[in-house]
Amino acid sequence: MSRTYYVYIMTNRHNNVLYMGVTSNIKRRVYEHKSHEIDGFTKKYKVSKLVCMETYQDVLDAIAREEKLKGGSRKTKLRLIDSYNKDWIDLANCI
Repeated sequence: MSRTYYVYIMTNRHNNVLYMGVTSNIKRRVYEHKSHEIDGFTKKYKVSKLVCMETYQDVLDAIAREEKLKGGSRKTKLRLIDSYNKDWIDLANCI
């Protein structure tokens, strides 16, 4: 059975904080961010809006993509989000 991995970007309601991650269970992970159950960056900065996600069949590809994006400029991340979700709507209801 094939597993799907997600590289995702979330933000806060003002769209001025970006958080990136990798998961194999996007619904659970987005719920954890939205509910602020886990202490850390996303809780501190109230990150709760899913604005971009990519799917991968290989976890190593997903991790490599996340690392590449994290190492890139903020401008690159903003262009990616704009190309995927130009209005920055919360995609959580679409997953």
